[in-house]
Amino acid sequence: MNAVWVVVEQADGVPTHGSLEALGLAQQLAAGSVTAVLCGADVGAAATAVGQRGADRVLAVEAPELSVPTGERLAAAIVPLVRDRKPSLLLLAASAQGRDLAPRLAAGLGVMVATDCVAVTREGKILHYTRPMFAGKVLATCRLKGAPQIATVRPRVASARPADPSKTATVERVAPAWPAALKTATVTATHSRGTDKPELTEADIVVSGGRGLGAAEQYRLIEELAAMLGAANGASRAIVDLGWRPHEEQVGQTGKTVSPKLYVAVGISGAIQHRVGMQTSQCIVAINKDANAPIFKIATYGLVGDLFTLVPLLIQALKQSAP
Repeated sequence: MNAVWVVVEQADGVPTHGSLEALGLAQQLAAGSVTAVLCGADVGAAATAVGQRGADRVLAVEAPELSVPTGERLAAAIVPLVRDRKPSLLLLAASAQGRDLAPRLAAGLGVMVATDCVAVTREGKILHYTRPMFAGKVLATCRLKGAPQIATVRPRVASARPADPSKTATVERVAPAWPAALKTATVTATHSRGTDKPELTEADIVVSGGRGLGAAEQYRLIEELAAMLGAANGASRAIVDLGWRPHEEQVGQTGKTVSPKLYVAVGISGAIQHRVGMQTSQCIVAINKDANAPIFKIATYGLVGDLFTLVPLLIQALKQSAP
């Protein structure tokens, strides 16, 4: 791969961790330069950050309309750049934005796309993309025809390089030319919940609760255990559908995909819909009173017993070991 581009997401001038991991993967795969594509109203701070993380060049696509980027505008801005400069590979984080944008880029360029990759490897000049299929029941390794190749990558596929303040990237500012007939959604407002908890998709530790909790108020056990571990808290689709937790905490096929170092599943049976969103976690701990629950098939460690006994014991042990 001679020229590899990474479409980097940023929030308030800070690149997302998923995009920095994609940048780390690009540095592993590239035989030539690595270019970060940054879109926004002002990407100066983010450009400095990706330069310190190892990007050789930055294409800064700046326009007031990109202050809140939409898939239509991002695709309209990036596709002409790709056609003109012909990179070999485009990588994106498998985030909500990446999953929206990657198919638009592929359609606009008339090429193939590999989504939700859990591994990307290179053999000579050939790239192999490993991704889940059939709701995560199998992992398929595929190759893409045509150029450029496009892929979205899940968390933990690669490590983000530590920041080196002495490194800088060459920054080229580009003003997008929107097609006259471009139709796009209009974002009228954005709202963010203020919280000191780690973001679910970027957390090193995630504690999730399921229907085994029995009632919405029992989710306090998940929050307390997560607080002791410095973790993000998640939820199964079952309790989100019941209205116990907001959809933003849902882990699974119709929720968020996570791949933390440690995933603790409490009272979650482990239906395929949930497993597809967390089965690439490095270490999985399952707590369930049903010894035959599917979650134990993928668990690194399993605790069979009443969660209302086991979770308080874990919390107590963590409190006793805390400095």
